This record gives sequence, C-alpha cells and structure tokens, in this order.
Amino acid sequence: MGLAIIALTFIIKAIVFPLARKSYVSMARMKELQPEMEKIKERAGDDRMRLQKEMMELYKREKVNPAAGCLPILIQIPIFFSLYKVIFVTIELRHAPFFGPFRDLSAPDPTSIMNLFGLLPFPAPEPGTFLALIFLGILPILLGISMWFQQKLNPAPTDPTQAAVFAWMPWIFMFMLAPFASGLLVYWIANNVITFTQQYLIMWSHGHRPDLFGNIRSSFSRKKAAPPATKKPGGK
Repeated sequence: MGLAIIALTFIIKAIVFPLARKSYVSMARMKELQPEMEKIKERAGDDRMRLQKEMMELYKREKVNPAAGCLPILIQIPIFFSLYKVIFVTIELRHAPFFGPFRDLSAPDPTSIMNLFGLLPFPAPEPGTFLALIFLGILPILLGISMWFQQKLNPAPTDPTQAAVFAWMPWIFMFMLAPFASGLLVYWIANNVITFTQQYLIMWSHGHRPDLFGNIRSSFSRKKAAPPATKKPGGK
C-alpha cells in the first residue's frame, strides 16, 4: 500500500504538471528579478507604500505573477484531504505494512525520538498526548525537512514579515501533520521530493541553477547589527 501511495503521487504530479510548470517558470523569473527587487528595496527604504508600488510596476513590466508560487499548494490541498478521507475509511489500509516499524499506514507514525525511531523495543508516546507532540517520529521530521529544502529553491520574500512566516511554515506543518496517518505523510513526503526535483530542473533549464546551499547558509546568517544610538548634545 505504501508503494501504491507513492505511485499515486507520481500519477497526480504528472496530471497537474502543466499547471505546476507555469508556477515553476514564474518562480524562475522571480529569481531573475531578484537583483532588481533588492535595488527597489534599497531605494524605498522604510517607505512601504513606495516599495509595494514599485514592486507591482516591476511585476507588470516583466509580466511576472508573484502569486503563481501558491498554485501547486492550492492544487494539493483538495487532493490531500481526499486522500485523508480514503485512508480513514478504507479497510484495506488497516494494518497494511510498509517497511520496518510502519505496520499500519492508517495509524500515526509509530516511531519517535524516545525509542530512537523504532530501534528500541518500546512504543512511541500515545497519539494526542503532549509527549507525542514533542517527540516526533521520523516521517513528520522528513516532511518538515523536505518542505524546508523545497522552500530554499524560491527567492526569499522582500517583506520581513512574509519572510518570517515562510521560514516557520515547514516546521509548523511538521508538528501540525504529525498526528495524521502514516500513509498521508508518505504521500506528502513523496510529493515534496518530486516537486523539489521538478522545480530544480525547470529553474536550471532557464539558465538559473538554484543556489540551494547558498540559500541555506544565508538563512543561518545573522542579521546586521543596528548602529548604536548616538547621544544627544549635552547628554550625560
């Protein structure tokens, strides 16, 4: 059943690829415009109205849709919930083994950091408990990592608030989807890996090889320290 879910993921990605390709091409164009976007940000400074106006003019002039990157996610949402319902009601998935400790794809991930991801002979915390929320299994962790890697292919948002939201999104999904059935997490991880590969190859075909490791290093770099406040004349 696990292999069937992965095969289903490949089929779904092949069907929606024409729409997804438009999104990936748009994101590749956004990567091309990144230097110009940085110049606009420097010119605008703290003037958010000017920044948004010049950004919209740039998108209109270059015929780029910044919201196109949301299209693959919007497509996947109804598919995800449909698969959730199928896994929940299909009797064949009950106690359907996949590999190793995954003996029931309709149940949450049975591994945990507490039992060294199934290496130690005792069960993971009960689903729904506080310990289960903290000590995640291997599938939720792989889900968060795959979403994080996929995110690093895209240009970082110029708005600090949006950048912070996007930075936290993979880890929020990691904890939010941890209690779901293992079969759903297998589907989502396979989907992320396929999407990462498609997006990487399309961006590379447009002459812009994504600087994946450079983006990862920049995400860990510290922000520039603010200049020290100057003392007022006559102040002590």
